[in-house]
Amino acid sequence: MATNVGYAHEDAFDEGFLQVDQIHNLHYEQYGPRDGKPVIFLHGGPGAGTSKANTAFFDPAIYRVVLLDQRGAGKSTPCAEIRENTTQHLVADIEALRTHLGIPKWHMVFGGSWGSTLSLAYSQAHPAMVGSLVLRGIYLGSREEGVWAENAGAAFYPDVQGEILDFLPPLEEHADRTRRYYELTTQGDDRAARLAAARAWNKREMCMSTAKPDPEALKKLDDEDWVMSHACLELHYFVHDCFLEPMQFLKPENIARISHIPTSLVQGRLDLLCPPTYAWKLHEALPQSKLYIINGAGHSALEPDTFKQLKAVCDEYAKLE
Repeated sequence: MATNVGYAHEDAFDEGFLQVDQIHNLHYEQYGPRDGKPVIFLHGGPGAGTSKANTAFFDPAIYRVVLLDQRGAGKSTPCAEIRENTTQHLVADIEALRTHLGIPKWHMVFGGSWGSTLSLAYSQAHPAMVGSLVLRGIYLGSREEGVWAENAGAAFYPDVQGEILDFLPPLEEHADRTRRYYELTTQGDDRAARLAAARAWNKREMCMSTAKPDPEALKKLDDEDWVMSHACLELHYFVHDCFLEPMQFLKPENIARISHIPTSLVQGRLDLLCPPTYAWKLHEALPQSKLYIINGAGHSALEPDTFKQLKAVCDEYAKLE
């Protein structure tokens, strides 16, 4: 995949852990000027975690960038932990971190894929704490979106989808395959078997994430902690409908809570995981939002035209007071 020219940040000026309950210890890092405009980057998955590379969208002369590894993800501990891990917990964690870091209000909340879901959940719960929203690869957390992704996997990547099905016994016509796979990856004492199933799950998603194959991306499958956290947490959220009511974010009373927030939606037209129809539904509900549909791009934020547009939006919002 083509290399994107993003902003280069110095090493983190702050790195630490925030204990949020008796189970979870959350890892975070901060980049840019201490007195910069604070932006929180919310990663996808659930379970993907963050890295310094996520700062590339944000001008280091302006933005104070906060990276948060959500419960069970990245360097947060315990790894792949699904206990006390719901959307509502993650929303509370963002508030706890904001308070812990002494940030009066986020200048921007930035999230892609599952990060867009969490950004919406947080902003609708705490609208006064959000100055702007930048969302990519819109995912509204609905069951129908999960069905779409499974069908798209079978249609466009039948070979990779087949690797997932190889782990499952023959299923009755209406069996809940996602729930069965969730049990396969999260239960049992045979870690090697769970890991193999988790790799197959992640491989399908990684193949579907870009319009053009990116063989380098599959090297992530060698990271056992990432493989387990991404698969286990993602499946945990999927089988519980992301702990959301059906189309919760589009309900008029919830839309009204964020209608004043400057919002930009960046969406790949060829996104097989989170198709543009859901970005369009959100844009219709938020008519003041800006929708950028990127022709020729898939799901990944790193596709060149998607990356360029995200960076441009962040530069634009840097001018907001």
